[in-house]
Amino acid sequence: MRRDHITFGMMLGVPLMQLILFGFAINNDPKALPAALVTNSHDQYTRAMVTALEMTGYYRFSHIAVSPAEAEALIADGSVSFVVTVPSDFARRIERGDRPQILVEADATDPSVASGAISTLSSVASKAISRAQGLEAQLARQKGQQLEVVVHKRYNPEGITQYNIVPGLLGVILQMTMVMMTSMALTRETERGTMENLLAMPATSLEIMLGKVLPYLAVGAVQVSVVLIAAKLLFNVPFAGSMPLLLTGILIFVSALVLLGYTISTVAKTQMQAMQLTFFYFLPSLLLSGFMFPFRGMPIWAQYIGEMFPLTHFLRVVRAVMLKGADYQAVQKPMSVLLLFTLGFATIALLRFRKTLD
Repeated sequence: MRRDHITFGMMLGVPLMQLILFGFAINNDPKALPAALVTNSHDQYTRAMVTALEMTGYYRFSHIAVSPAEAEALIADGSVSFVVTVPSDFARRIERGDRPQILVEADATDPSVASGAISTLSSVASKAISRAQGLEAQLARQKGQQLEVVVHKRYNPEGITQYNIVPGLLGVILQMTMVMMTSMALTRETERGTMENLLAMPATSLEIMLGKVLPYLAVGAVQVSVVLIAAKLLFNVPFAGSMPLLLTGILIFVSALVLLGYTISTVAKTQMQAMQLTFFYFLPSLLLSGFMFPFRGMPIWAQYIGEMFPLTHFLRVVRAVMLKGADYQAVQKPMSVLLLFTLGFATIALLRFRKTLD
């Protein structure tokens, strides 16, 4: 173990990583979810309702008094989890004694994220309006609610878990296979004794890298076809977006994965070390990407770490395109980040390979 530092590091690092991630970062009841408020009025009742919702801990109004078009774009690209729409005659209807309504649109692509926040809506909002009217004593005697909250669960109104899990599985399966297979690309040559023959050939480091990673792009294409066909035929996952846009995102993601695996192969000395490094990368990316647990339920420091994994950004692309029907503008940011990952891994792999040639 003194000679094999990677194995020794895995024996200590993996248990510590699991303790930290499961103990501190994982939370199935996300709080402080970003929300947008669509309203033209700034009366005391609207302010009281917004304050009451924020006091529950579930809502954080990051966008105030936006237009309906802006709110639609925000919920489509995942910037907000809720859109609260207050009608312009909200205060007038309350003072007349009518039964006012507010509309709450929830991003239900991940049913577990919205469930806790939705359950608190009616009672909290009604109590806030009553306090603003000074009717707390009357509220205690009333069985009915003075405020009607209309909840619209967007993109997955039935709350079907498969609609959220199956598109995410596409990224998880690709990551597991692409990184692991390409991480053994150079270490296999070294262990078999054919590395000298490879280096003696009149091929540049770029040509060798392309020769190692391009075949796995074809393997990834087969896996993508299998998963997408199974998602449609077996699980009836809706596909609301553009297939060319989705395939473009998948191509960039797979390119980043195979280049990451090739980079690992320039670091590892044996195939066993390559598998260990792959597992050490795979575990935190799976837990912090938003696949198994709500991304916004994690603390801020864990979210920052999660942003460092390509899987996090790919999940946003595939779920937005398949479930929300998002266009390029809505997924431009995560796709740009994936492209940066691809270029970064390619640069590191080429630099590392040149060093091994010396």
